[in-house]
Amino acid sequence: MNKNLSVKPTVLVAGGAGFLGSHLVDKLVSQDLDVLCIDNFQTGNKDNIRHLLNRKGFEFIRHNIWLPLYVEVDQIYNLACPASPVHYQNDPVSTLKTSVLGAINMLGLAKRQGARIFQASTSEVYGDPLEHPQKENYWGNVNPIGPRACYDEGKRCAESLFFDYNRQFGVDIRVARIFNTFGPRMHPNDGRVVSNFITQAIAGDLITIYGDGSQTRSFCYVDDLIDAIILMMERDFRGPLNLGNPLEISVLELAETVIKLTGSSSKLSFKPLPENDPQMRRPDISAAENNIGWKPRVNLKDGLKETINYFKFLLGK
Repeated sequence: MNKNLSVKPTVLVAGGAGFLGSHLVDKLVSQDLDVLCIDNFQTGNKDNIRHLLNRKGFEFIRHNIWLPLYVEVDQIYNLACPASPVHYQNDPVSTLKTSVLGAINMLGLAKRQGARIFQASTSEVYGDPLEHPQKENYWGNVNPIGPRACYDEGKRCAESLFFDYNRQFGVDIRVARIFNTFGPRMHPNDGRVVSNFITQAIAGDLITIYGDGSQTRSFCYVDDLIDAIILMMERDFRGPLNLGNPLEISVLELAETVIKLTGSSSKLSFKPLPENDPQMRRPDISAAENNIGWKPRVNLKDGLKETINYFKFLLGK
């Protein structure tokens, strides 16, 4: 039986010291909720939550979700998993364990506690899509044995587990497919296109573009995404739900925009496209608009300016 969410809940955030997780923790703490943050610092950073360590209502536990966790909670946000190709391909077996064993353990906790649980899935479940833009009823085009499969298939398996726990045990689930998100607290060496371009531009280095730059992406600013995640947890819609910004931009245009905003003298350098790199990525967010009343508000340039300022501070520029 699900707990009464009208009372002040105790909220667990797995992966709470990561890029997205730490922003989510900040927002939940600001709402005067009791927040339990867990992370093993595989890709998370203690600096992201250091300002909260002495905050009333905030608690941190260093924990790997490969292992079960026995705590009392009312809500669970599962954001624990390396999310950039550099990180998730560095140890693919670890990535799969985090996605699959982590989902099993967090779902087991939700089942025992009668807690509502949110799963941070990904647009990568669509693979290199043959449908554009991507809607939630599209099953995807994924290579199950390629170098990205540890992440893509790990997240697909996690989605299966979430919906099976819902059907078999009645666990109250929320599943969101998160598209490219950017903002402060991104890791400067995570290999994502936004952080790559910004750090290279600030340093005056060559801007590395894989392929000819015609491949497209859609970028959502982190504040918008966190608002959507919390809204989804509050509303009665289990998903899956695309969360992202439907504004599509080519990688080449993004590079040129970053160069302009940083005032950099960097030039472009073109390299071969990585295996299984998607050519197109844009969410159809009509389901998010209709079911949780959400759409992004921060435009790309404003979000890039905030992110550039963060990296300049981080890199001492």
